[in-house]
Amino acid sequence: MVHRLTALKRHPAAVWLGLVLVGAALAAVPFVAALGGQAWVRIVNLALLYVMLALGLNIVVGFAGLLDLGYIAFYAVGAYLYALLASPQFGLHLPFWVILPLGFMVACLFGVLLGAPVLKLRGDYLAIVTLGFGEIIRIFINNLNAPINITNGPQGITLIDPVRIGGFSFATTGRFAGLTFTGPMKYYYLLLALVLVIIVINLRLQNSRIGRAWEAIREDEIAAQAMGINLRNMKLLAFAMGASFGGVAGGMFSAIQGFISPESFGLFESIIVLTMVVLGGMGNVPGVVLGGVLLSVFPEALRYMSPLQDAVFGRELIDPEAARLLIFGLAMVFIMLFRPAGLLPSAVRKRELALHGD
Repeated sequence: MVHRLTALKRHPAAVWLGLVLVGAALAAVPFVAALGGQAWVRIVNLALLYVMLALGLNIVVGFAGLLDLGYIAFYAVGAYLYALLASPQFGLHLPFWVILPLGFMVACLFGVLLGAPVLKLRGDYLAIVTLGFGEIIRIFINNLNAPINITNGPQGITLIDPVRIGGFSFATTGRFAGLTFTGPMKYYYLLLALVLVIIVINLRLQNSRIGRAWEAIREDEIAAQAMGINLRNMKLLAFAMGASFGGVAGGMFSAIQGFISPESFGLFESIIVLTMVVLGGMGNVPGVVLGGVLLSVFPEALRYMSPLQDAVFGRELIDPEAARLLIFGLAMVFIMLFRPAGLLPSAVRKRELALHGD
């Protein structure tokens, strides 16, 4: 780490040049994606939402070592809070800069509510309880339409307000500096800004005393407690911080989609987000970002297998949806066999697996 900092101080111009190039590449992403149609820009936006979720879950699973299979519940809390406060459902149309921080805090509260009863649980037992929590939230939302209609039940909530700042709407097409920006392209830059903020928070947490306490808990709870770490507070903080990012992602999902229903927050979504964390490299922020992007963009690209089969074989031999899941599953199996620590594992995680292998 010291050598890296020394190298950065010696070559500040190269560092700034690298940052400028990365910034230019990120700014050009929606225009490149738009060459394939606005659907690809929406896929990129979905990837950024999944990256936000993966970064939040990484705090719980990667930093603190707490297996959470119900993380999507916090995503649902943030999404429904935004939908209820920015739609005709209650007749409220609060601005997003009020609802988004509120979603952050409410999801944080739900994280504490989940964490408090499971402080003594570990491993499989913790996974089962968190899984049940996620399903309880989904079923509760699905049935909260009687005797008083709050969530509109399985029909979901429609006509959700888009993000607006004064008279500027992120949902409409506009022109700036001679360039045309569609609604999805505008949302891309907003989501990118939120992702960058969450990445900075993750990195700061990881390198702080709190991050080191989480790492100690992940390695050995008994040893961590013997060193004076408050297990209860640290675990609750991990659940709360991870949940809060899920709440922000849920609010943005509602605003972008304009419609939500309980089907969007099933167990499969929790498993996908957990897979992103494991695939990228638990505890390593760049790895988690890579895992989130790959597992959200790559499966969508496989949907276009039907035209490829027509071009090669003259007809469709395999259903694209079935082939997509088959290739996706095989890729995951091979990656876990040959890269068990993930594509970009953290140094600590890599050492752990090397020691266990010996």
